[in-house]
Amino acid sequence: MDETYVNNIWNFLKNGIQEVQRKNNAELSFEELYKNVYKMVFHKHGEKLYTGLREVVREHLKKVQKDVLNSLNNNFLQTLNQAWNDHQTAMVMIRDIVIYMDRVYVQQNNVENVYNLGLIIFRDQVVRYRCIQDHLKRTLLNMIACERKGDVVDRGAIRNACQMLMILGLDGRSVYEEDFERPFLKMSREFFQMESEKFLAQNSAIVYIKKVEARINEEIERVLHYLDKSTQEPIVNVVEREMISKQMKNIMEMENSGLVHMLKNGKTRDLACMYMLFSRVPYGLKTMCECMSSYLREQGKALVLDEGEGKNPVDYVQSLLDLKTQFDCFLVESFNNDRLFKQTIAGDFEYFLNLNSHSPEYLSLFIDDKLRQGVKGLTEQEVETILDKAMVLFRFMQEKDVFERYYKQHLGRRLLSNKSVSDDSEKNIISKLKTECGYHFTSKLEGMFRDMSISNATMDEFRQHTHTTGASLSGVDLTVKVLTTGYWPIQSATPKCTIPAAPSHAFEVFRRFYLTKHSGRHLTLQHHMGGADLNATFYSNIKKDNCSDVGLGGAQVTSLKTRKHILQVSTFQMTVLMLFNSRDKCTYEEIQQETDIPERELVRVLQSFACGKPTQRVLTKQPKSKEIERGHVFTVNDHFTSKLHRVKIQTVAAKQEESEPERKETRQKVDDDRKHEIEAVIVRIMKSRKKIQHKVLVAEVIQQLSTRFLPSLVVIKERIEGLIEREYLARTSENRKVYTYIA
Repeated sequence: MDETYVNNIWNFLKNGIQEVQRKNNAELSFEELYKNVYKMVFHKHGEKLYTGLREVVREHLKKVQKDVLNSLNNNFLQTLNQAWNDHQTAMVMIRDIVIYMDRVYVQQNNVENVYNLGLIIFRDQVVRYRCIQDHLKRTLLNMIACERKGDVVDRGAIRNACQMLMILGLDGRSVYEEDFERPFLKMSREFFQMESEKFLAQNSAIVYIKKVEARINEEIERVLHYLDKSTQEPIVNVVEREMISKQMKNIMEMENSGLVHMLKNGKTRDLACMYMLFSRVPYGLKTMCECMSSYLREQGKALVLDEGEGKNPVDYVQSLLDLKTQFDCFLVESFNNDRLFKQTIAGDFEYFLNLNSHSPEYLSLFIDDKLRQGVKGLTEQEVETILDKAMVLFRFMQEKDVFERYYKQHLGRRLLSNKSVSDDSEKNIISKLKTECGYHFTSKLEGMFRDMSISNATMDEFRQHTHTTGASLSGVDLTVKVLTTGYWPIQSATPKCTIPAAPSHAFEVFRRFYLTKHSGRHLTLQHHMGGADLNATFYSNIKKDNCSDVGLGGAQVTSLKTRKHILQVSTFQMTVLMLFNSRDKCTYEEIQQETDIPERELVRVLQSFACGKPTQRVLTKQPKSKEIERGHVFTVNDHFTSKLHRVKIQTVAAKQEESEPERKETRQKVDDDRKHEIEAVIVRIMKSRKKIQHKVLVAEVIQQLSTRFLPSLVVIKERIEGLIEREYLARTSENRKVYTYIA
C-alpha cells in the first residue's frame, strides 16, 4: 500500500469517527469502516491509525471543554453529565469500529485500548481541566453541605458525577478519591467537629447519643443513594471519630445526664444506647467500663466502710446484694452480657467486699438469718434464691476460712436450738460451699449434721432405756446432743456452772447410759450452748406462807389467782431462776456463789431478767438501775405479764455479731489455723517436687490456698523458716534460694 492510498483510507476513517462524535452515524457503513481499519492494521499502519484517532478525540474534546466552561454558572452538572454520556456512547461505537486494532496493534505494542484512551483524554482535557476540576469539587461539596442542613438537592446529578469519577479511574478509584472523596472527608471532619460541640452544649447525653446515631444513619443513606459504596466506611469512621471518640469523656461526664446519672437512676435503655454507640469506636467500651467501675467502687466502698452505729449485718449484706442485682440487670439489659463489663463488675465487688474485715462474719450472719425458722413473707424457694445470690458474694470473698469459722458457729446455734428452716436448705448450701471450695472446706460442717443424726438416734435409745429400766430423771424431759470436739465450735475452757440437782441428776443418768455403750469416751457439758424450757407460775395480790415469794417450784399460797408461762431460757438463766423456788430473795453475791457462773456471763443473765424488756422482766432488783453490781438484791416480779404463753428470755447484749474482744479471739484462731494450713501445703508441694526455688514455692502456695484465703508473703516465709528449723526442708549449699525436701 502506497502512502497516498493509506492517507485516503485514514481520511475516510477520520470522517466516519467525526460523524460518530457529531451523532450523525445513521448514514455510515460500519462494515466499510471496519474493513478499512483491518487494511491499515494488517499492512502495518496501526500506529498511524492509533495516533490519528487520539488526535481526533482530543480535537473533539477541546470543543466539549469550551461548552462545559461556558456552563460553570448555569446547569454545570447537567452539561458535564450530558457531555460525559455523549462521549461514552461515541467511544463505544468507535471501539466497535476499530476493534481489530484493539486486538492486534494495542496488544502488540502494550498501549491503552481505544475505549480507555478516550476516558483518559476526557479525564485530562475536561474533568481535570483547572477551572472545571475545582468547580466540580466545590459544587459537589456545597450540595452535600446544603443537604446536611436540610435542603433538597439534585441527588441524581451528584450520583452521575460520582459514577463518572469512578469510571475515569479505569480499574481503580484514584480519580474519585483525589477529586472528591478526600476533600469530602476533610469537609465532613470539620462539619462534625463543630456539630458535636454544638450538640453537646445544647443537649443531654441521651439526646446527643440519638443525634449521633441519626447522623451515622444519614451518612450511610447518603452513600447508598449517590456516593460510591466504598465511601461508607471512611465517612462513618469520620463521624465516629469526631462525634464519639473525641467526645467520649464529655458524654459520660455530662452533669445530670451522663453515665453516672444513668446508673443512679436505672436508665437501662439509655445505657444500652450508650453501649451500642461506644462499641463502634476503639477503646469506647473500655472507657465506658472504667467510668462504670469508678462509680461502682465508690458505691461499694460507701456500703462496706460506712457501717454507722450498730450496723445490722443482714442489712449490710442485703445492701450489697441489691447493688449486685442492680448491676447484673445493667449487664444483661444494657451491656449485652459483655465479658469486659462482667469481669469488671466481679473485680469491683471483690475489691470493696474485702475492704471490710467483718464481711465474712456478716455474710455468715445473713445466711444464718435466712436459714432460721420464722423468716416472714418468704417461701422456701425465695430463700433458696436469696442464698444463691449470697453465694455469689462468697465467691468474691478472699478470707473464706474466716467465713467457715463463723459459719460453723452459726450453724451450730441453728442445729442445737432446732431453729433451721429445713435440713434440705442447710445441706443445699453446704453442697454449694463444697462445689466452690472442695471437700476439705465442708467436712466439719457435714460432721455436725452427722452428730445431730446420731444424737437423735441415741436419744431414742436412751428414752427406750429409761422406759425399760424405770430410771428416774427427777421430772426432767432431757434432750442431749453429743458433739464431736473437732467438728463443733466448742470452747477449750468450758465456763463453770453448778447445775441444779434435778437436771444434773438427769444428765448423770444419761452419762452412765452413754459411756456403757461407748467406753473410753469423755462427755463434757457445754453450759453456754444449752437451753431449757421452765414451767413458771406467777402470783399477784396474794397472801404467802412460809416467807415464800413465788411459786416457781414449791411456794405455798392461799389464793388461786395465778399466771402460768413456759420460759425459754439458756442453761445459765435456768440455773439462776431455779434458786427462787426455795427463797424469797437473793443477793448478787449469793447467786454468784451458788451458781458458780463466771461474772461476765452472770451479769448478762441478771440484766436479761431485771433490766430487759418489760415483757421479759421476770425479776426485780434493788436498787433500780441498768447496771448489775455487788450488793444488789433480786426478787421475783409478781406483776410479770405477757400475752404469750411461751416467753423467750433474750440475753442482754448478746448481739448476733461478735464483740471486739471476741473478734480478736476469732482472728487469732484463724491466724493459728492458717499457719498450719500453709505448712501443710508447703510440705505437700515439697514432697512432690523434692527440690524447688523460693519464688516458685511461694507462688504455688498462694495458688493452692487462694480458694480459702490469700496468705501473707511474710507468714509464708516464716512457715518456711519454721519447717527448716524442724528439719522438714533444707537450703541447698550452692543456692540458698533453693529448698530440698528432707524425707
